Amino acid sequence: MIQRVQSISLAMAAIAMGLMLFFPLWQKASIETSEVATLDAFHLTYEVLDPITGSAQNILKNTFYIALLGSLSAALSIYSIFQYKNRLRQIQLGALNSLVMGITLGTLMYFVFKAETLLDPTQQGNYLFGFYLPLAALFCNFAANRFIRKDEKLVKSMNRIR
Repeated sequence: MIQRVQSISLAMAAIAMGLMLFFPLWQKASIETSEVATLDAFHLTYEVLDPITGSAQNILKNTFYIALLGSLSAALSIYSIFQYKNRLRQIQLGALNSLVMGITLGTLMYFVFKAETLLDPTQQGNYLFGFYLPLAALFCNFAANRFIRKDEKLVKSMNRIR
């Protein structure tokens, strides 16, 4: 039962949320002042390069909430895979996981908007590969929930025939 389409979709969601922890999410650079702001799942880093001495000054801000929520979402996806005998529980876990992924995206956007103010506000930052991974995981989770509901409807229709 682990090789079902919904199990594969849930595994892809777990992998995407796990990979989000290791890729940078957002970056903004100012060429004139040699400043760079980078956001990943654990830190918001703001680097200022001193043009006279050539040394870089780093300012770090913890963003471990993103990593915590991403890890929780990946764990929920993995746990949901092994609940294949109880499809109703899988549907509930899928709904909870969608909520956690939504909160993760909201937290991520909060830190992006907060980091936008660090540098020139007229210039926009770049969303990197890690930013799109929670969106892909959310899509995979929705697809898995759809297939789980489809299986549940099929089982109910077979019970009516008996």
